[in-house]
Amino acid sequence: MQFLEWIKQPWPWYVAGPLIGLVVPLLLIMGNKSFGVSSSLRHICAACIPADIPFFKYNWRKETWNLFFVAGILLGAFIATQWLNNGQPIAVNPKLANDLQQYNIHNYSSIVPVELFNWPSLLTARGFILLVVGGFLVGFGTRYAGGCTSGHAIMGLSNLQWPSLVATCCFMIGGFITANLILPVILNL
Repeated sequence: MQFLEWIKQPWPWYVAGPLIGLVVPLLLIMGNKSFGVSSSLRHICAACIPADIPFFKYNWRKETWNLFFVAGILLGAFIATQWLNNGQPIAVNPKLANDLQQYNIHNYSSIVPVELFNWPSLLTARGFILLVVGGFLVGFGTRYAGGCTSGHAIMGLSNLQWPSLVATCCFMIGGFITANLILPVILNL
């Protein structure tokens, strides 16, 4: 029972970070595999869509390990939310909570603010921009950059790949600009 209480607590960066970092050499040692999640949608489409599209014409069966990896992430998230939830409200920094109250965001009962991410908000300009336009930009950016933020920052940088350093720097700059200049405008809609 004590183990269950211990695992429910947030892990400090100096434990979680190295554990994530050890995945990279483990994958490389166990079969020259690259860590990344964004390519799994391509693998699913290649497996399920029998169309003659050149982008999906490759041996996706070599990448089934990646699909199991992503399934494990989803299963782990389900287990964590259903049985490892400590019952406490989401911890939000008081300064951030104060800033978000200016945009009428008060409810942190889930991992994202309920006032922003719900089905009725999809019909508002703010909700459409955050959910649909934001989702498209994330997907487009991932494809354009040749991978997602974690793939470049964890796998690419550990392999000393120059394009991953450039991509990670651009991700960070884009995140700072979006959070500080663009998001306040969208939240005021």
